[in-house]
Amino acid sequence: MSLADHLFINMCKDILENGVSTEGEKVRPKWEDGTSAYTVKRFGVVNRYDLSKEFPALTLRKTAIKSCTDEILWIWQKKSNNINELNSHIWDSWADEEGSIGKAYGYQLGVKHQYKEGMMDQVDRVIYDLKNNPYSRRIMTNIYVHQDLHEMHLYPCAYSMTFNTTKEPGSDRLKLNAILNQRSQDILAANNWNVCQYAILVHMLAQVCGMQVGELVHVIADAHIYDRHIPIIEELISRPVYDAPTFWLNPEVKDFYDFTPDDVKLENYVTGPQIKNIPIAV
Repeated sequence: MSLADHLFINMCKDILENGVSTEGEKVRPKWEDGTSAYTVKRFGVVNRYDLSKEFPALTLRKTAIKSCTDEILWIWQKKSNNINELNSHIWDSWADEEGSIGKAYGYQLGVKHQYKEGMMDQVDRVIYDLKNNPYSRRIMTNIYVHQDLHEMHLYPCAYSMTFNTTKEPGSDRLKLNAILNQRSQDILAANNWNVCQYAILVHMLAQVCGMQVGELVHVIADAHIYDRHIPIIEELISRPVYDAPTFWLNPEVKDFYDFTPDDVKLENYVTGPQIKNIPIAV
């Protein structure tokens, strides 16, 4: 069993056995038929993934690694808020007729700010500090910008990344660690998708900054399973599990802005069957 499978199964069991239901309460999300989408939730879930030991893709079912990579590059590399620059359709429900999701996600990472070193956006600032001030305790991004929330079609779920470097005794290379803060997460639809995305991001940043990968810590304030997802989750976590896949990142890429989805592969990735047509609450 991979560590990712172990963490996911235990998290789901904990939510189902010890979580709190929102049934009958005033909730925002709705199902496609207009009924309220209730959840069973746990507050303050924290999962740790040691990326130096394995890549955290579930084997219970397949996570589409190229689509994961495409979306994280859409946000962090293209700094886009337009679905016409994205190859999947996961954001279609929140886009307007021009394809914009408003001042959300990639838009915020592309806004330039004044620093002592000059004008930089948040991504370029992270890369600059990792290369020039790797022991800084201020290397972070935040896209939950209150002044722009009214112009976002969806408030950011994964809203903050904090980067921190460590060095093992006897090593001549730094390890890049990161904390992903998420205010809310649909465990069935999004958990492993987000984990894989930000694991890929840490791998990419570590490579272009001459570092090794360390830990990814995932903090979820509201970790929930929707009512219509419960039987799907119960079947999913009862499946057999397999060894973690081998992660490959094109070693020739030295500039973050040169990465493409083709530079990422999962080898020896054995999984259970995919789950299709998952109902999504909007």
